[in-house]
Formats: sequence, C-alpha cells, structure tokens
Amino acid sequence: MSLKKKYGGGFPAIMYTLNKAMEVGPLRLWRKMRSRNACKTCALGMGGLAGGMVNEAGHFPEVCKKSLQAQVADMVGALPADYFDAHSFDDLLKLTPKQAEDAGRLTYPIAYHSRTGKYQAASWDSVMEAAAIALKNADPQRVAVYASGRSSNEAAFLLQSFARVYGTNHVMNCSFYCHQASGVALKMAFGTGTAMVTLDDITKADLVFLIGANPASNHPRLMTQLANLRSRGGEVIVVNPIIETGLEKFHVPSQVKSLFFGTKIASLYVQPLAGGDVGYLVGVLKALIESNSVNEEFLKANAENAEEALANARTTTWDAIVTNSGVDQATIEKTAALLAKSKGTIFAWAMGLTHHEWGVENILALSNVAIAMGHVGREGAGMMPIRGHSNVQGVGSIGFTPELQEGIRNALEKVYGTVLPKTPGYDTHAMLTAAEEGKIDVLIALGGNLWGSNPDLNWATRAMQRIRTTIYLSTKLNPGHFHGRAAQTIILPVLARDEEQQATTQESMFNYVRLSVGGESNVPGQMRAESEVICDLANRVLGTTPVDWNRLRDHKEVRRVISEVIPGWEMMSTIDETNKEFTIRGRIIHQPKFKTPSGKAIMHKTVLPRFIDALRLVTLRSEGQFNTVVYEEPDIYRGMPHRHCILMSKADADKMKLSDGQRVKVRGEAGEMEKIEVVIGNIRSGVVAMFYPESNVLIKARIDPLSKTPSFKSAPVWIEA
Repeated sequence: MSLKKKYGGGFPAIMYTLNKAMEVGPLRLWRKMRSRNACKTCALGMGGLAGGMVNEAGHFPEVCKKSLQAQVADMVGALPADYFDAHSFDDLLKLTPKQAEDAGRLTYPIAYHSRTGKYQAASWDSVMEAAAIALKNADPQRVAVYASGRSSNEAAFLLQSFARVYGTNHVMNCSFYCHQASGVALKMAFGTGTAMVTLDDITKADLVFLIGANPASNHPRLMTQLANLRSRGGEVIVVNPIIETGLEKFHVPSQVKSLFFGTKIASLYVQPLAGGDVGYLVGVLKALIESNSVNEEFLKANAENAEEALANARTTTWDAIVTNSGVDQATIEKTAALLAKSKGTIFAWAMGLTHHEWGVENILALSNVAIAMGHVGREGAGMMPIRGHSNVQGVGSIGFTPELQEGIRNALEKVYGTVLPKTPGYDTHAMLTAAEEGKIDVLIALGGNLWGSNPDLNWATRAMQRIRTTIYLSTKLNPGHFHGRAAQTIILPVLARDEEQQATTQESMFNYVRLSVGGESNVPGQMRAESEVICDLANRVLGTTPVDWNRLRDHKEVRRVISEVIPGWEMMSTIDETNKEFTIRGRIIHQPKFKTPSGKAIMHKTVLPRFIDALRLVTLRSEGQFNTVVYEEPDIYRGMPHRHCILMSKADADKMKLSDGQRVKVRGEAGEMEKIEVVIGNIRSGVVAMFYPESNVLIKARIDPLSKTPSFKSAPVWIEA
C-alpha cells in the first residue's frame, strides 16, 4: 500500500494534529500553541503578542504541521540522567537525526574530551570555566562564532557583540548555507537584501510566481495565501523539477470549502532540469520581448542596464534555452503570457534557487523578469524570498555577519566605548576550510547542526574534529555533537524561546519584528537562557570593562542598544512599553524608488550555466522535517518510506533497468551511499532527489563565488545497480 497522499493538508493534517496533541496532552499543547510567542519554525511570522496561531494580518487560526512538530518536540521528556553511561560513543555516532531528536531534551551540561573519549554530565560552573579558559588562551583570530536561525535577536546580538569586543570578525550564520544568494542578488538588483513586500501584498496580487520552493511541505501556512489567491481568480505558476502533491491541490483545514473539496493551486506547473532556472528565466524574458510585453515605460524611468539584459535574452537562441533549461518553448511562452496578463505579480522562491553554484545568477535572472514587467516598486507586486527558520533574517539583521556595515560598527564602538576589529571575517564554508587547516582553536555555535548543514560530510567531520574546543548551546542532541566534536566539546542546555523568563524578539521574512513573552519550562532541568549563558561567558573572559555584560543580561537593555545601533530598528527601544510590533523601517518598497545609488532597479546579464554529464541530484527536506531536524521518517507526500531513498522518474529507471523498491549505490563527487531504495515518482527525467542532510555526504562543495553558498541542488551523481 502506497504511503503517498493525493493532496496536501485536509483531514489527514487534522488527524495528525490530534495525534500530536495526545503525545503531550491536548490542553497543554493548546496553551503552548496559543501562548504569546512567535512560531518556532518558518519565518512567516506567526504568533507574537497576538498569540500563537495568528498571522501578521491578525487571521486566526493559522497553524501547520511544522509548528506542531517543533512545539511537541520541546515538550517531550528529558534526556535520561544516565544516557551517556548507557550509550557508548560508537552508539552515539550511529544515531540518525530522528533518533537524536527523540532522545529527549538536554537538561544538564555535558562535556567530552578526547582523553576520555566520551561525554559526561558536568556542572555549569565547570563547563563555563573550561569554556572561558579556552577563550582566554586563544588568539581571537583563531576563534569563530556561528548562529542558526532559531535564536532570538537578543541572544544573537549579544554573541556577535561579545565576539567583536573579544577581537574576532569570524561571525557567521546559517544563512550562508541557505538564503545568502537571495540577499546578495537583491542588493545587486534593488539595493536591499530582504523581501520587498508585506503579507498584505499577497492579498493584492493576481499572480504568484513560485519557483524553487515547496511551501506545501516546508511553509504550509503560505498555502492559505495561495489558496485564497486562486479562490479570487488569481493564478499561481509553480516551477519545480518535482510534481509536489500539495502544490497541485491543497485542502486548507481552516476553510470549510477547501477542507472538503480542496483548492487547486498550480495554474501552470513547469518542470525544468535541476539547475535550469537561468535558462528558463532567460527564455521567459525572451518570450516577453518577442510578444512585445516588456514594460518599456517602466524600464525607461526606473531601470538601469536594461538594454544589455534584454539584448542577452534576445540573442540567446531558443535551442540553447530549451536544452539548458529542459523546458520546451511553448511552456516558456505560456509562462510569459500569464505574466503579461498579470496586473501584479509576487515572485517567491526558496532554496531551489539559492542552492546552486550560480545561485545569485538565478535570482538576478528572476529579478530581470520582474523588472522587465514593472512588477516591483508597488503594492501587490515584488520580490519575496521564502525564508526558512523563524529568525534567520533577524540574526543577520542585527549584525551576525562577518562584515559589519561601517555605520553599525561605528555605532557599536560608540556604545561599547572600544575599538572593534576590522580584519576580514570568515563566511561559514571558509571557517570550516580554516578549521580543516588547523586555524580554528575555539568555535561557539548558537543552536543548529553546523556539521550536518555542510556538503561533503566526511570533509566536515575532518574539519570540525581539528578544532580544539567547541561550545554548543542546544536544546536537543543532534549528530553534529558527535561527528562534529572537537578535542574538547561542551554542550550547554538552553531554554526554548517560549520558556524564556524574559521577552525576546524575532524577525519574520516580511521584515516584521515580533515580541515573544516567554513562559515556563516545558521540562524540569538546569537549562538557562541563551543570553544568560553568553553574558556569563563574556564576563568570565573579558570582565565588566569596557562592556558591562551583567547589565546586558536585561533584554530591555539589549533592545535599547539594538535600537541605537541597527538602522530601522528604532522601535525596539519602546516595544516593551508600547507592546507595538513593527515593520523595520526602509525595507518594504512600494514605490519605484530603490536603494541603489541611482534609485533605479538594476538588470544584469545572466549566463547559462554548464553542467557535468550526469544525473542531477536535488536534496530535499521532507514534510516531517525542519532544516536538519527530522521528526518523521516517511515522506507521505512523495511516497518515500524512509530517509535512505532516491526519487527518480520512470523514464530514468527504465533506461537504467531499475525497478521501484530496488536497492542501489549512489555515487557523488564527494562520496557514495549504498543500499539506497529506488522510489519511482513524478520527477523530471534527468533529475533525482534524496534527503538532506543524509545525502550531503555525496556532494562536493561547489561554492557560489558571490554568496559563498554551496550547491546542494543540481549536484552530479551516478547510480549503480
């Protein structure tokens, strides 16, 4: 019997919710989901002062499997006190992401040393002192700090501040491995690195161009907006090598008609080759030119370099476009016709565009189409990167980046009364490269699974195990704690945001800052707030001068400093008194006045990429997964029964004489995986798909030269029966 569902959402989603509620208690889960805290999963910006399950427009109920999975995961029991006595280190190295997740909440500090070869429970004072000694004995240029997108703005701001005052700019976040290409390309085209639209703009658009994203699995609440768009007569173009069930038809649980009968989502479903996006988008621009649909008036008044970009599309042959993209000319022309008819288009994308060696080129090509149509710089139209983690954008906004803007650095120096370093900082992949070369002595990781987020996991293992001391701030165990261990590894148990005793803030993908009020711990234990841990460590290492870290234990004081230092965040200083959440000033672009030196949007010539002659691997997150965290083994939307599967087309399977369920070896540029089960599904021929992070072991780190993002999509692989 097939696991695969015929549609997304609906009654199966409701039953899933009820089952998850029974795991921790329905009333207990209801109270947590309705608490005044921002959602822990995607960056759509749910919750906050309006209460959980409420979006930025005030609509209730808004809830999805991702938020339920994350919330229930934080509410399960604690990691047993004898866990590390009962499990050898070899056992720990064999843990899957799900097994590590299911082990329970970290409620006590633990430490590993290569001398003993095992983890042991430890006291807070002993591990904090060990961490402080490691930092005191290290050269700041050999120290790095990393943040995932789950932390609060306050904790991230404190850690990057500590790093700068300590003397290092090796400050990087997980965005380098996800949406960094979006920020780089948007700044090149429009002078801004984030979404140019609000949630309300989607309600005013008549077309959403969704490319390289699967919100039905990864951002389910966005599906309500797409369903609403279709219900009012709008169109949705989906561009994805895989036919995703939820993007064909979705049953919105909060809408009675949609719940029972479903809502058709895709008006047009385009299946390019993985990595064929530049070719496809150049083709769309060419078709717009040939049908006289380019908005010449807009280009003349509001765009730079239009002629070069248009000439590039005009002179690129259809044969080259079709071969490179894998999309036929008629389908490309149909795309252009829908765009030409639209009065307002939102261009939305996720890591299907960014995870390429030419990720920035992908988004520049998409921006060219938007500019050529004049669908930017006004309400109901514009660019909308679909961010993943709930505060990944906020972490970057408050300065958790290798290179601070000069104005922010000057403001920090003024507030802290000290000179901050100006030496170049590592991006995430460069930091791992430095670690492999023996140039990193101490790493502090604020959440996440840095090891599992890397391409070429064998390389990542070698690199991270050459570090002398790694300090993790975590709520749960993950395989990175074992494979990515240093000679001395310290894991500090921290509170989730809805357990914090002080309020915290998070930024949504719509540039909207939400306030989370915190609450009681979900499980008893010795967990501490991230900000408390950071201030304690900074005080032990640097003392109270020039910065009084004890004073910065107060989140209100941290928010005051952020309001003085980060442009557009002035309202942070009064958010506690006013309870007024806000959109960051200067981010939304509703007038054709862009943040570039000329005030005009800039088009760019984009070059069709070249490919290795092989099947092209796309790495996936399942609907039972969030980033590297795995909650459920099967993927019921794609019919993949476990994590060690390869999704491929029937045409490719027939060509290689493979059958559904057969076990194969998959070889990539960096490694190989054996006993992988073939699952035949509706995926573009020439393209195969496997799960992230398990399949990262196959992928060579081909880095986008502009964004420094690895290519987790369109990676060449070979299959052996």
